[in-house]
This record gives sequence, C-alpha cells and structure tokens, in this order.
Amino acid sequence: MAGATVASLHLYPVKGCGGIESSAAYAATTGLATAGAADREWMVVDRDGRFVTQREFPRLAQVRTRLEADRLWLTAPDAPALAVTRPAPTASRDVVVWRSQVRASDAGDTAARWLSAWLGDDVRLVCFDRGVVRRCNPEFAGTSGAHTYFADGYPLLVIGAASLADLNGRLAARGDAALPMDRFRPSIVLTGLDAFAEDHVEIFTIGAVVLRAVKPCIRCRVTTIDQVSAVAGSEPLRTLGEYRMNARFAGIAFGVNAIVVRDGRLAAGAAVAVDWRF
Repeated sequence: MAGATVASLHLYPVKGCGGIESSAAYAATTGLATAGAADREWMVVDRDGRFVTQREFPRLAQVRTRLEADRLWLTAPDAPALAVTRPAPTASRDVVVWRSQVRASDAGDTAARWLSAWLGDDVRLVCFDRGVVRRCNPEFAGTSGAHTYFADGYPLLVIGAASLADLNGRLAARGDAALPMDRFRPSIVLTGLDAFAEDHVEIFTIGAVVLRAVKPCIRCRVTTIDQVSAVAGSEPLRTLGEYRMNARFAGIAFGVNAIVVRDGRLAAGAAVAVDWRF
C-alpha cells in the first residue's frame, strides 16, 4: 500500500449547514479551525433549545457559511445574505445536543428570523461558550480529555477516498449515479489507503499532528440528502446496508471518528503515516 496523503480538509462552522473546504487548518482539540472559524461552534436550536440538523430540516444543507473577520455569513438560494457577529456572553443560555446540556450564547433575533424563515419553523442560532468543556464519551476517548463543541460526539471524522470510490463502483453496477464526498461531511479526506482501510487504523500521524481513531462513524439519513438541492433519496444507505453493517453499533459504518492527541497545522497534500490496530 502506498503512503497516505491528506486530500482535503473540511470545516462546518454551523452544525448541519454547508461546509467550507480549506487547503490548510489547525487541528485543535475541539476539531479543525482556521482564522476566525472553528468546527461546529455554531448550532441551530428549536424553541426548547434542543439542536436541529438536516435530520429534521434538510434545507439546512443549502445554508452556506463563510467567515470574514469576526463575522459569520449565512447565505441560501434566493435569500438575502446575513452577517452574524459573535454574541456577547451575556446572551448565555442552556442548549442541548444529544445527551449534553451546555451553555451557549444566543445570536439574536435577526439571525433567528432569517433561519426561521428559511426553515419554516421557530428556531434560533447559538454559539458555543468556550468556557465550557463538552467531553467526548470516555467509553471510546478514555482518559484523553478529548472534547468538542457541537459535533455529534467527536472532533474529527476521517474518510478514505477509496472507500467512496468502492461505494460508487457498487452504485454504478446497479445503474445509480455516483455520490460526492460531501454526503458524508468529513473533516479529513485521505488518499492512498485501500477502501475502508481507515477502519483498521489506530493512529494517524500528519507531520507534528497525531490523531487517534476511536470509533466507527455510524451513518444516519443525512447521507441520503443531496447537499445542493436538499432532496433526500434512498442512497447511500440502501447500498451500504448490504455490506457495511456494524454489529457492535447496530448501524452502517462509513469513516472513523478521531480525537486529537497532539495538535498542530494540517495542509492538503501532507503525508500521513498510519499505525494499524492489527
């Protein structure tokens, strides 16, 4: 097997919204970050303060994000662009993401009206309180102290490009169109690994950065949502369900969740050394 390489890096400033591809990023404990942007530091919540994603509102896929100085820009088809300034800590409130209740700052009524109009429901935008530590599940992260912002559970998702190529080969064999990598919302895409080889990696070393794979990523219906049109279908879950069921987690696995053991800069094109589990 040839050496692995970082093919691309992706951040999702707002949980559930469109991502940003970057040629370079910092691998922080909480996930990838660039100047002014951190992965999933913002989140949309319902009237009760509970997180919502494309699972409930596929149209979130069409909300694009851009960061400029200290402002978060949101855009969507035929909607006016919205600039959101990081809210003051005085706007703090409790919000819920999965089983975690954490503090966040409300981004205000203008952002709430913009998102509510786009989604057709009463929602608000919040920003993670950096004074809070939301720890990853110690069953998998152990005593590492790994923590994250509003990601589902872990700071990074690593996927090999060959794994998607394998899936698309199976889709082509049944006459279905190939799917892009954005369906799987990765943090880091690698080339140079065999299909699904990432399942068997313990450590990814990228220059000074060390990442540890801790858990298979079990996939949900978000993967069936076209990230441009927001239209849902049956793929890739129908095909992946035929050969990627994980008995331990009773779900379809695609990609691996990872934590940051040693932080540092990452760049597309960087060489990746791997330590195998077997």
